[in-house]
Amino acid sequence: MNLTLKASSSFSLYVHLPWCKAKCPYCDFNSHAANSIPAERYLTALLADLDRELPRIWGRRVQTIFIGGGTPSLFPPEIIDRLLSEIRARLRPLPGLEVTLEANPGAIEAASFRAFREAGVTRLSLGIQSFNDVFLQRLGRIHDAAAARRAVELAIAAEFESYNLDLMFALPGQDLAAAQADLQIALAYTPPHLSLYQLTLEAGTPFASQPPADLPDNDQAADMENALRRQLQEAGLPRYEISAHALPGQRCQHNRNYWLYGDYLGIGAGAHGKITLPDGIWRSRKPSRPESYMADALSDADAIGDYEPVLTADRPFEFMLNALRLTDGFPMALFPERTGLSWPMVQPQIRRAERAGLVEIKGEFLQPTALGLNFYNDLCARFVP
Repeated sequence: MNLTLKASSSFSLYVHLPWCKAKCPYCDFNSHAANSIPAERYLTALLADLDRELPRIWGRRVQTIFIGGGTPSLFPPEIIDRLLSEIRARLRPLPGLEVTLEANPGAIEAASFRAFREAGVTRLSLGIQSFNDVFLQRLGRIHDAAAARRAVELAIAAEFESYNLDLMFALPGQDLAAAQADLQIALAYTPPHLSLYQLTLEAGTPFASQPPADLPDNDQAADMENALRRQLQEAGLPRYEISAHALPGQRCQHNRNYWLYGDYLGIGAGAHGKITLPDGIWRSRKPSRPESYMADALSDADAIGDYEPVLTADRPFEFMLNALRLTDGFPMALFPERTGLSWPMVQPQIRRAERAGLVEIKGEFLQPTALGLNFYNDLCARFVP
């Protein structure tokens, strides 16, 4: 049974800044190496893009902003300042607005970090990946271990309300002891949030076409992950999502909105969005090439990019693919609220997942079990139409 769709009370803005100093061989994000960045022109394009989107989101108040990339910290702080000021003039921010900026340790300055904070950035996300020079070189990163340490120290000194460290494991030539040593360096800074990812060979990347030697096998990677997540738990950073750990009160609200199937607007080259309207749930995708995106945004076109409805049959899978990432799961009443579909539509799949030990019902919540998180892809596949 279809229910009446209503706009999600949660609303976020994602802004994509697509340039990096160099493209990492494992990265499949929409990022482009550049010696110079047309920052002023790109800012003008972003605001033109946002202005075209305003009629679809009119009256909605933004609770989080995430500036991702690429390497947004390559942009001058004054551009980030103007960007956030213009966004606030167009979208009414809710109290306690969370504003996250991604930064690369190879593209930072102490003065920039302070200026980003003064511009309104409340949360910094540092792409550390490793504190080991050997592994950083094999990953093709532009920073070394000393730069990684300095970046964390500068983030702490700049006094952001929160910050995140990204770390990777199952790196070429890495064993369990090396992975644990890497994580221990990160934990010595007592970070409020840490995201832990396994290195994966994504299609279309140099690593996929020419895999690096000495990659840990699946069993070794699983052993590493289990040990590292125990290490994080023991350090007071419990896991709250498949890849994310945080101190109490430090969970990333922007990402939680994604995972709970909330609405978000995406602006910038290659940005994606999801908006609930009375006639359905719509996904948007902006042109991925920066020059194409800027040309479209600065033209007289009525819209930028593509807009497609989320088919009714696809909504259960889309919802579960996001919500079952959370260790606490989700209130079951959220499914009809966010999808416009009745809970009985997914009860047969839920029962089968329960019997397989992949999910459990606790009060009003549906939660993935530890087994369900380990076999997350298999769990979500049960909801494919």
